[in-house]
Amino acid sequence: MRHGIDHRKLGRKPAHRKALLRNLMNALVHAERIETTVSKAKELRPLADRLITLGKAGTLHSRRRVFSLLTDKEATDKLFASLAGRFAGRQGGYTRIVRTGFRVGDGAEMAIIEYLPAEEKKAGGKKKKAAAKKTPAKTAVKKKEEKKTSRPGARKVKQAAPKATKPRASRAQTQKTPEGGQG
Repeated sequence: MRHGIDHRKLGRKPAHRKALLRNLMNALVHAERIETTVSKAKELRPLADRLITLGKAGTLHSRRRVFSLLTDKEATDKLFASLAGRFAGRQGGYTRIVRTGFRVGDGAEMAIIEYLPAEEKKAGGKKKKAAAKKTPAKTAVKKKEEKKTSRPGARKVKQAAPKATKPRASRAQTQKTPEGGQG
């Protein structure tokens, strides 16, 4: 039984695994989107979400904890300056994993892990949504009118004439004779 096993080993010793995840976290903070294997992305997701949670706290203690995880001053500054502010109104789920297929060399399943984009303001979003709902109805009517008017001489579809069929032979004519030939 697999009791008390809460993470993937990723085929590495603990120190190597920790270094790998640190590098992945740094790359994700810098680029906000990286491509890696699915299992590495799944291991990275809770750590990346924890970084945002610490960044939202904004205290000196949280800044020091983030720096101990990343060990990169530029990544720490970016996290607190831009990324944490992006998710101020969100309670969790800051990352997304999208599977992209299989790697050519060894067939490993690949995925893109990324921080979600900034959400639009709700007040502005309602106006945009209302305007977006009104415009497609008008364009749909115009498209129908264009379809009717764009083909003044519409082609007439000719119906195929029924094919002439041969009358079938009666069963008595097609039965085989005792010698094996047809009668």
